[in-house]
Amino acid sequence: MGIAELVPGVSGGTIAFISGIYEEFITAINNVNLSTFKTLQKEGFNAFWTRLNGNFLLALFSGMLISIVSFSKLIKWLLEFHPIPIWSFFFGLVLASILFVAKGVKKWTLASLILLTVSAIVAYFITTLPPSESADSLPYLFMSGAIAICAMILPGISGAFILVLLGSYKTVIDAVDEKDFKILITVALGCLVGLLSFARLLKWMFNHHKNITLAILTGFIAGSLNKIWPWKEVLSTKTIGKKVIIIDESISPFTFDGDPQLTMAIIAAIIGFSLIFILEKVASK
Repeated sequence: MGIAELVPGVSGGTIAFISGIYEEFITAINNVNLSTFKTLQKEGFNAFWTRLNGNFLLALFSGMLISIVSFSKLIKWLLEFHPIPIWSFFFGLVLASILFVAKGVKKWTLASLILLTVSAIVAYFITTLPPSESADSLPYLFMSGAIAICAMILPGISGAFILVLLGSYKTVIDAVDEKDFKILITVALGCLVGLLSFARLLKWMFNHHKNITLAILTGFIAGSLNKIWPWKEVLSTKTIGKKVIIIDESISPFTFDGDPQLTMAIIAAIIGFSLIFILEKVASK
């Protein structure tokens, strides 16, 4: 999930879903509430940790944190020097996850199909929005973190891409590289507020309208494919301070201005596609 969140266009929520931990993830986040902390006072740490599902959350978030710190430079290098294979890998991975999530819908109804279509259109529209040129002020970064974390726990909508749209992605990724704790703590606090708020809504939807929720999530994933299509044509660029804002659109590999690397792209996409089903088999055990 941590590596996925470093890539603008790939959702950590998608990885959570295909690895079989999504609903437990949402439930565990919802356990972070006042009554759980009262358990600490009344029944002691062991009861509090069990109710919190502390082992699960500790393993998950420490894994994400370690991978974000460890792989941020590698992901930046791959996106800069080998963009087509890396985007192809994630395209195959996300394409397979559409089938995986849709398989969870027990009964398709007209309402489910309509909501799937609407959510796919909304997600596609989000991927076509131009990146923001906005500022790096701490209140704005706090808001960016709160919004991006909501996207992170939605399969199909990438938290990193939301940061790109809001103009905060480079600021945050540079802060990770440069260990700028003032920015990182601000974004983390925003993430915490957004996470605790949005997870409650998702938990309620899974409990009361699971089929419809899965249909909506399938649509979000399908609509997001445009963002991670490997072949892009740059329409315009703009430099704001140290930031380079790029506006692009998806094109056919056969009209791509440069080496389309079709063989490498197909192999990478197949690996990504296959990885979903390998993860599914591992998770089921």
